[in-house]
Amino acid sequence: MILSSILQAIGLFIATNIDDIIVVSLFFARGSGQRGTTARIAAGQYLGFAGILGAAVLVTVGAGAFLPSAAIPYFGLIPLTLGLWAAWQAWRGDDDDDDDDDAKIADKKVGVWTVAGVTFANGGDNIGVYVPVFLNVEPAAVMAYCIVFLVLVALLVMLAKFVATRAPIAEVLERWEHILFPIVLIGLGIIILVGGGAFGL
Repeated sequence: MILSSILQAIGLFIATNIDDIIVVSLFFARGSGQRGTTARIAAGQYLGFAGILGAAVLVTVGAGAFLPSAAIPYFGLIPLTLGLWAAWQAWRGDDDDDDDDDAKIADKKVGVWTVAGVTFANGGDNIGVYVPVFLNVEPAAVMAYCIVFLVLVALLVMLAKFVATRAPIAEVLERWEHILFPIVLIGLGIIILVGGGAFGL
């Protein structure tokens, strides 16, 4: 049970945060040669991601307390919709990550609170994905998800630092993110809907 939650958490983290590798690598590129850049970026990532998790847990607790259990599976519509929208943008070619990622850090110094703010703002869709998942698992599994996510934040920072000095890797991640993100979200939404018996499935 816990092992299953850990594996699911790893997959979910990768799907929802792979684009952050590009953003964080841009921070590393901007802070190149400055002392303490890695520490500031890591601290900012943890602060921003803690905010994302805190918001997701608070929404989950509130929704779980006031919603009838029969309504919870319908939260699967959130990741399903986000996934379909992401797929539509990728198909139309509207999702130009090069411009978007550069804009996210434009005219921003590599400070702890700057990184935290960008991380939280960039993770708004994460909350919409995490809440349906948290609503459909036991509290112990939610804790396992959160612990795994926080461990993986450190790996994300290290990978972003690596990517910052290797442009071809960054290009590959950008290319596959457009495909991986929608597929995982659509699959997650379907699993939640079907597993909870929504719409009589």
